[in-house]
Amino acid sequence: MKLNAVELRLRDARSQNSGFLAVALGAFTFAAMNCNGLAATQETTTPIWPTNGWQTSAPEAQGMASADLAGLVDFGTKHSFDSILVIRHGKIVTEAYYAPYDAGIPHTVNSVTKAVISTLTAIAWKDGLLDSPEHRVLDFFDAHQVANLDDRKTAVTIQNLLNMTSGFDWTEPLAGYPFSMVAMERSPDWVRYVLDRPMPNAPGDVFNYNSGNPHVLSAILTKLTGTTALDYAKTKLFGPLGIKDVYWRQDPQGNSSGGFGLYLEPRDMAKIGYLYLRDGVWEDQQLIPPAWIEQIEHATVDMHTSWEPGLYYSNSFWTLPDKHIYMAVGYHRQVIMVLPDLDIVVVTTGRGGYSFSQFVDLVTAAVKSNTKVASNSAGAKLLANKLLEVSTQKRTEVSSASSLSAAISGKVYQFPPNSLHIKSLSLYLADAWPHYALETYPSDTTASLKFTGPIGFDGYYQKGELVYYGLSDRLEGSPRVTAAKGTWQGENTLLIERLELGQGEPAERWTLMFFGDNLSLLAQFPAGQDILLQGQAGG
Repeated sequence: MKLNAVELRLRDARSQNSGFLAVALGAFTFAAMNCNGLAATQETTTPIWPTNGWQTSAPEAQGMASADLAGLVDFGTKHSFDSILVIRHGKIVTEAYYAPYDAGIPHTVNSVTKAVISTLTAIAWKDGLLDSPEHRVLDFFDAHQVANLDDRKTAVTIQNLLNMTSGFDWTEPLAGYPFSMVAMERSPDWVRYVLDRPMPNAPGDVFNYNSGNPHVLSAILTKLTGTTALDYAKTKLFGPLGIKDVYWRQDPQGNSSGGFGLYLEPRDMAKIGYLYLRDGVWEDQQLIPPAWIEQIEHATVDMHTSWEPGLYYSNSFWTLPDKHIYMAVGYHRQVIMVLPDLDIVVVTTGRGGYSFSQFVDLVTAAVKSNTKVASNSAGAKLLANKLLEVSTQKRTEVSSASSLSAAISGKVYQFPPNSLHIKSLSLYLADAWPHYALETYPSDTTASLKFTGPIGFDGYYQKGELVYYGLSDRLEGSPRVTAAKGTWQGENTLLIERLELGQGEPAERWTLMFFGDNLSLLAQFPAGQDILLQGQAGG
């Protein structure tokens, strides 16, 4: 079968992971021939710039232990990672993609978007477009149009937005439902929604996590630069770093979403971390003022997180001062972590959570020297086997096909309006390529969508193409790769497990029960919601 352009792109991207696995296997072979127990000396080299692609290295060549990194990869298995990258001295020493997620698939980075907006603000300041982070926010807007205007609101600065100390009334707990963020997203004007909020606190007094703050910053960047944050980033950040495949949602007015909505591949996330690790320099060009990074490293805003004591915040980055690390953090642990003392950047994407302190300890434990250490064949083999293990799908049990497969294949089951917005569902089970086709009703934020995806009936997820699901005229869509597998649970009940790869969410379970021309669809979601729909085959 001829591959289309998207399939070719994904195949080539997957070779990144296969290439690193080959490096790991090569390191094992080299270690088996070089177990003399002597540590070599690290050569003095100029900085490595991965603009056109990352170099890879055996961990021991960069002073890290393969066996410990194998444990780090295993940690990812236990905490629902989609990917992990470890970079030391400018080279990738470990890179894992957890099946069915794969290299080359854009991943939502969630609130890592905030750190990118912060970085663009730093660049605008360095370039003289912004005179000072202490500039008052309302100077960029018509204050006469802002509700609940008072002295507190007038005093809010860009630095307050960056530090989550604006004082706006906002409910978005780090360990709870983001009520205010959802309300903002449903509003016709996101910036106005934020600026109109009451001011229960004076700016600078209280840390209160608020995805509206960076969105106001995105709008200010547009005013300063005359273009969107996305286009400014393409010129000033993504372009110099060699980041080409980027997707970024926008609000109804066309502002790039400031608090979330950015999609990046893990290797490109690592480039942003590497820029910070190199003190804001990229190929001898100072992109970020060193003082900006210094402020992050010495964060003073206490986040008061009971679940992870010792976290501080500055310029939209999280820090653990006791461990001297800082990081951009997104929901479900989309993380760019910088360890300046050890010359390390770590990236994780995933569908769960983990303790930052525990994770940092695992990373630092893998560091044995600032120079090369002796090869270790057993450790190299352990890492190579672990990388192969996590990148390979585990087959689940399947049952024999139902006699209904041919009868229901191609039928269009239609549903009345419902909370899932599913308008119709068709299954093509008699085809050589079993797949589904789904159409949705329009909603407040999305237009009607039509999309399709394969279903694996061999115990493995089958992955579809990379597509962009468009939303309504006022909001852009997002890149998606779906994966699904199915098995019959009796003669008339079909279970389908469906993932949207790169969305940072666990699988959905759809139980389809067929009774003549009627279809009952029980949708079960990771958060525990169960929704039952009743459909009927159309004429």
